[in-house]
Amino acid sequence: MTNLTADSVAELFTGAVMLAKSGEKVSPRGMATREVLDLTMCLTQPRARLLYGPPARIVNPAFAVAETVWHLSGSDAPWIFGYNGRLRQYADDGVLRGAYGPRMRNWGGEVDQLHRVVQILKDDPDSRRATIQLYDPARDTAGHKDVPCTLGFRFHLRGGRLHMSTTMRGQDVWIGMPYDLFFFTTLHELVAGWLDASMGEYHHHVDSLHIYERDIEKADALTGVAASPLMPELSTPWEGFEKLLDRVEVGGETGHPGWDAMAETMRSYRLWKGGQREQAWRIADAIDGLLGEALTAWYTELTRRGGSTPASAPAGTR
Repeated sequence: MTNLTADSVAELFTGAVMLAKSGEKVSPRGMATREVLDLTMCLTQPRARLLYGPPARIVNPAFAVAETVWHLSGSDAPWIFGYNGRLRQYADDGVLRGAYGPRMRNWGGEVDQLHRVVQILKDDPDSRRATIQLYDPARDTAGHKDVPCTLGFRFHLRGGRLHMSTTMRGQDVWIGMPYDLFFFTTLHELVAGWLDASMGEYHHHVDSLHIYERDIEKADALTGVAASPLMPELSTPWEGFEKLLDRVEVGGETGHPGWDAMAETMRSYRLWKGGQREQAWRIADAIDGLLGEALTAWYTELTRRGGSTPASAPAGTR
């Protein structure tokens, strides 16, 4: 077993990429890949969750936020494709059959596993039964395109600190890992808040950490990535949580600074996709901290890919 420990997602990502690049060559489903088996990672500051690594790796923070809201709300609705159109290739009849949200919030049409975790740890703080299961063999051997890479989550409350562990059967380090860790650590923070506990360590176990050969050259340019700063707090009461997520999804105000920034990120990106680029830039520029900085970097990258220059951004943009 290989172990990595870091204070921030940026440091963890950089170390994981280096490991994957040196892995064995395998070709599952005919796709050339380098792979490291049985890797355990530890993130000591889970709120340092957003990767900012230009120019080699520029993430779309609007998708990171949108996917997090999508999962937490228990949704498999197709609005997520507006933030990442590539997901459509994994859909069956327009639906991602492996979506985490319905499994987490409405397993078998009966169990809200997220709520159950909170109940278990409130009733028995030392419990070892606070788990969320995502992989479902009854569904995931049916041959649909989207099969969860994540098997499940576990939560342990010890000494007033909530530790979280995730197990994944596979992890694409270059494309998927930054987005996965954004969601997983947000979940960690929320559960800690509902238990009135501080955040402990986040543990991430991957059976197959891999990078596709097509991404190796880009990964070789990953140097000098600064440690991720802590993101604004997201803890919020359980009562009213569903309504808060609804407000964030449509870009409305929530009265919570951290979630308002998330809502503005999603609203800005919808404007960008709708062709209202200058307004999207201005909203991104007004979002404080790394989230706004990452969003303007993403718009700069999209502009570059489109063949124009970032000079089209309004004056004052980061």
